[in-house]
Amino acid sequence: REGLLDAGYEYVVIDDIWALKERDKAGRLVPDPEKFPHGMKYLSDYIHSKGLKFGMYSSAGYQTCAGYPASFEYEWTDAASFAEWGVDYLKYDYCYHPTNVRPDILYKRMALALANSGRDIVFSACSWGVDNTRQWIKETGAHLWRSTGDIYDGWPNIKMLAHKEMQEMEYNGCGCFNDMDMLVVGMHEQNDWMGPGMTDIEYRTNFAIWCVVAAPLLIGADPNHLDSVALDILKNPRLIAINQDPLAMPAHRVSTEDHGRELWVRQLSDFRWVSAIINRAHEKREYSYKWEELDLSPAVPMKITDAWTGEILAEKVCGEFAVSLEAHDTAVLIMTPVL
Repeated sequence: REGLLDAGYEYVVIDDIWALKERDKAGRLVPDPEKFPHGMKYLSDYIHSKGLKFGMYSSAGYQTCAGYPASFEYEWTDAASFAEWGVDYLKYDYCYHPTNVRPDILYKRMALALANSGRDIVFSACSWGVDNTRQWIKETGAHLWRSTGDIYDGWPNIKMLAHKEMQEMEYNGCGCFNDMDMLVVGMHEQNDWMGPGMTDIEYRTNFAIWCVVAAPLLIGADPNHLDSVALDILKNPRLIAINQDPLAMPAHRVSTEDHGRELWVRQLSDFRWVSAIINRAHEKREYSYKWEELDLSPAVPMKITDAWTGEILAEKVCGEFAVSLEAHDTAVLIMTPVL
């Protein structure tokens, strides 16, 4: 859709079920000719002609999650195919992996093959955070890693993923970012298996959390069916700037107390902070938070900017601030010291 590339969404990634069930006589993966009649190089060239980058999928096991050929013991062959096709990004799943090979070795093998393929390919390690991924993932050369299980289009799942991610935030940072799975913003039951669907307010919270914790932003909904509300959420320049902040500091959750209030904070570049206040309650609530909760001096005056709208909510306030939030909504506030 118009404006998504300008907002920073530059990869088009194909997931599972793109290949035939059998490799060719040379052991190479074969794109399904009915789905991709011109082959992957043709598709890649077309995507690149639009100023976009091309992503594909495989798995570290004997089969992909859907039962198609995966890359275990074919890492170098498949990496060579991906490079030949002009692939820029590889999502590497964990289904049907051998249990007699250490997980870090499985991912190191593909990382090494990609590094020697002759093409720069972003390596997305999708091991769902299991098998102590956080302890070894940075050794593999992965650029991002799935720190949670799969996402579904439902409010309970978003809360669960956020809770899980807070246990992994210390491992997030430049070079290897925590991936909380794709965004479901604007999905609205496009796929029955993805869940019951959420409200636009809950989609705001999905996007806000992913931006505040610096998770990769991948649109899961069909871009051709995104409505104007979803597009406004996904293209919000201030939220995206928070997500892409060059300091890349991890966020941390301060508390989940205070009648449904959940408070998160993250340091930004240029001596700024972002605070996110989530209303987990099922009705509209007003919440306040104190500077001390963020480990900031109550005497420091702050300018408070609403990241959703760009509106300055307070030119100079000390010690405490309050917001009113609809059920399941999230306020994202940029705090700039005023000297």
